[in-house]
Amino acid sequence: MRPYEITFIVRPDVESDALAVVVDKVKGLVTGGGGQVVEVNSWGRRHLAYPIDKMTEGQYVLVRAQLPAQMLSELERDLRLTEQILRFLVVRADE
Repeated sequence: MRPYEITFIVRPDVESDALAVVVDKVKGLVTGGGGQVVEVNSWGRRHLAYPIDKMTEGQYVLVRAQLPAQMLSELERDLRLTEQILRFLVVRADE
């Protein structure tokens, strides 16, 4: 397994309880595919560099995880299908 950083932006109209559900869903996607979550950091609400779907703010979350490489395509597909997530980025974190 390799270390990855999954950064995603959640819609600003999602309440804090629903945000926790979205984060738990992402953690479940990681662990369900054979990976493990190392750390979760919520960066809070921030201004976007450019509007996405006519929204100018978003709630940023960073998840550090250990994932098998063959799981990436399925994880990205599931993140793309999650309606509350505006954008995401999965990066390999070489140490």
